[in-house]
Amino acid sequence: MLTETALADLAALFGTRLSTAQAVLDHHGQSESLISAPPPWAVVFPETTAEVSALAALADRHGFPLIGWGAGTSLEGHALALQGGVTVDFARMNRVLRVDPEDMIAVVQPGLTRIALNEDLRATGLFFPVDPGADASLGGMASTRASGTATVRYGTMRDNVLGLEVVLAGGEVIRTGSAAPKSAAGYDLTGLMVGAEGTLGLITELTLRLHGQPEAVSAASCAFPSVGAAVDCVIATIQTGLPVARIEFLDAATVAAVNAYSRLALPPAPQLLLEFHGSPAGVAEQAERFGEIAAGFGAEGFQWADRPEDRNRLWAARHQAYRAILATRPGATAVVTDVCVPISALAQAVAETTEDIAASGLTGPILGHVGDGNFHAILMVEPGNGAEAATAKALAGRMAERALRLGGTITGEHGVGFGKLPHMAAEHGAAWAAMGRIKRALDPKGLMNPGKLVP
Repeated sequence: MLTETALADLAALFGTRLSTAQAVLDHHGQSESLISAPPPWAVVFPETTAEVSALAALADRHGFPLIGWGAGTSLEGHALALQGGVTVDFARMNRVLRVDPEDMIAVVQPGLTRIALNEDLRATGLFFPVDPGADASLGGMASTRASGTATVRYGTMRDNVLGLEVVLAGGEVIRTGSAAPKSAAGYDLTGLMVGAEGTLGLITELTLRLHGQPEAVSAASCAFPSVGAAVDCVIATIQTGLPVARIEFLDAATVAAVNAYSRLALPPAPQLLLEFHGSPAGVAEQAERFGEIAAGFGAEGFQWADRPEDRNRLWAARHQAYRAILATRPGATAVVTDVCVPISALAQAVAETTEDIAASGLTGPILGHVGDGNFHAILMVEPGNGAEAATAKALAGRMAERALRLGGTITGEHGVGFGKLPHMAAEHGAAWAAMGRIKRALDPKGLMNPGKLVP
């Protein structure tokens, strides 16, 4: 626990923006999935980089851990105080600092959410494309190297973060990267920090790559006779080089849940949801070509959404799929896991996972951003049911092992936190130990989000 001296120093720095109220601590001890940990000892709400720097110096002096908190939407326990400490809630650092339309960049604070950024950009003709579904904070998205529905065309956070301002352990402030489109100057410290999950420092500013809003957008959904047919259609679509902006898969159980929750009328079969961006002629050509490919895999029931309100409704339903699935079993929680495999192995990975879940006795709908080989399973569990929880965690473990066997990774976008920590050695071997050495070099006292990501 915090000493009286440490609490006094925190109070002097943050005043009323320091909280030890139990309700606030409990809020910052929650996770979006079954993973849990005790609440932190205190929560602070900084407003400037200077305050974060002073906080890191206090942590170094008193020896307490620091855990960054964005919107609290992570799924592998990234923002939980596994070893106690002080949670740094960036909700008050939520401003757009600068937009340079000519250079197509935005400089933002870490607590700003992706939806708020795009609302601010609306009049510029630009947008930020990384869309993990949840309205996550941009600092959290960078820390977990988030991706999402538009990754197949626009890339992940790794591809869209040009530079960072980071507070290191002890309080030193560094800047990584620049506003230039590329650089060959030294180590890629931006790439190191993106995906470090706060274990190397606290991000206090981001320089983001923006993209032009497409002239025309068209979305569609279509049904397939089987999961295998839908996945094979995705593989064929990607291998032909068709520039889809989004291509999402929902199995039949997810479709039923989404129809009930969001009042859609999708055919009760495995579905692909797609979106095309470009000129009007280009979008029409892309859609026609996809229709030809999909027909070869038995697709039917095409529903096109050209009006913005119809597209928004379709993608809102996709983003609400997790809540929709939980609603099919009132009171349930879930082990929510993801893996990513080479596109050539996607059909096998999904088929084996589907069979494994069916044999387990649990309900576990599958959905995901299959255009880049990434899919998720929502393994539903009755709260307090230890047997179901153990079965779900074993299923998630086998998904990770299967992904590695097929040449993939244990997580395509959820990140590691401490939920996927047991599988890191199998994926990285000696490289995982090297990550630990980097951690110790930059954070010798182990105060930055301890217990996560590295050995």
